[in-house]
Amino acid sequence: MDDPLDTAVWRLRSRGCWHDAAALLAPRAITDTSAALKRSAVLIERCMYTSEGWEAAEDALRAAEALALTDDERGATACERGYLAYAATLLGARDRADEARTALGRAAALLGPGSPTRPLLDFRRGLIAQHLSQNPTGAHAAFQRAHAGAANHGDELLRSFTWRHLAAMAEQEGEVAEARRGFAESLRIREELGYLIGIAPALAALAEVEEEPEATRLRTEAVRLVRLLGGVPVWLADQLARTPSAPA
Repeated sequence: MDDPLDTAVWRLRSRGCWHDAAALLAPRAITDTSAALKRSAVLIERCMYTSEGWEAAEDALRAAEALALTDDERGATACERGYLAYAATLLGARDRADEARTALGRAAALLGPGSPTRPLLDFRRGLIAQHLSQNPTGAHAAFQRAHAGAANHGDELLRSFTWRHLAAMAEQEGEVAEARRGFAESLRIREELGYLIGIAPALAALAEVEEEPEATRLRTEAVRLVRLLGGVPVWLADQLARTPSAPA
């Protein structure tokens, strides 16, 4: 992350200041496809964490799609289109499951096997399989591909997500030790990267497979971070509020 703009955007994004991060990218995003794509990704992430800002994300994504010329650029924007549709479906804003599948299928056709966007696409196809298609076998295979691809491309943030989702699947299968390892790795990476908005979900997930009193300590820290960030992620804030061990 040598570009000063990328560094500034990351610092804002990682603290949940998505509007400010998008504003920094806006001037370059007028003509630069890469900046436009980054801006749309920032605003889509905001939707996923806050359940707000759908119209702004749509506008930014349409602008990025208009600038995309190469197959890799068009594949990357299709990948974001699929993720936005997935987020809207998952969070109940609007059922766009078919659009999500179609867009990610288009991305798969456009992105070459060596594209740096391919691991992210694999991960998002895993999300569709897991949460919309109820296909755990397909989800696990997609997460494994994404996990290996993220390692090959040095994408540590994506690895934190693949660790987390593989761990969740291990937990569902009763493989507690493997789940604990995956959740711990996800948390470690996020802490090392300074991805503040992602630390509370990682703490809460690890708490589910830890024994007391460690589970309560992790959950309490997750509650503290969510409050520090103004109730973000909103879905985690709701979940923690229903947890008896969470402090009032």
